[in-house]
Amino acid sequence: MSAPSPVTGAMPGAIVVMGVSGCGKSTVGQALAQRLGWEFQDADRFHPQTNVDKMRAGTPLQDADRWPWLDRLNSLLRHSAAKRRPVVLACSALRQVYRDRLAARMHKVCFIHLQGSFELIEQRLALRSHAYMPSSLLRSQFETLETPGDALFADIAQPVETIVADLAARLRLDAPQSNG
Repeated sequence: MSAPSPVTGAMPGAIVVMGVSGCGKSTVGQALAQRLGWEFQDADRFHPQTNVDKMRAGTPLQDADRWPWLDRLNSLLRHSAAKRRPVVLACSALRQVYRDRLAARMHKVCFIHLQGSFELIEQRLALRSHAYMPSSLLRSQFETLETPGDALFADIAQPVETIVADLAARLRLDAPQSNG
């Protein structure tokens, strides 16, 4: 897996940590937000109940299910950017049209794609319990995934601390460290 060069230019208004279910979006996203001193949000919290019910039943979402959810997330990102409160969002963002919808009318959004093998993620899913995302949907997530061309990539086989330190260095956004 090759990694793009570090992000340059203006600070992003948001960072979206993306990838299939079970890749560690929430864990890495929370740790990255804490390191940067940014707000953290998990996109799963913003699904309408109808989406949750479908996923809980093992039914993959269709684009029509996702549009209102993605629009709500875009509104959250734009609102945070307008208030100059940068946010790290954990969101699957599996297709380019979803990423485009998330980033619509935003000055700059940085996508971080957490990558790992199907087998590794399947093992991780077997060890966790999710409120509504059954491991049976993992195959459909891999089938839907369109690898982004403009994201930073992180190998999830690494420890979270290593992933976050590497991302902070590549983003060049590390929060100032206190001496105390």
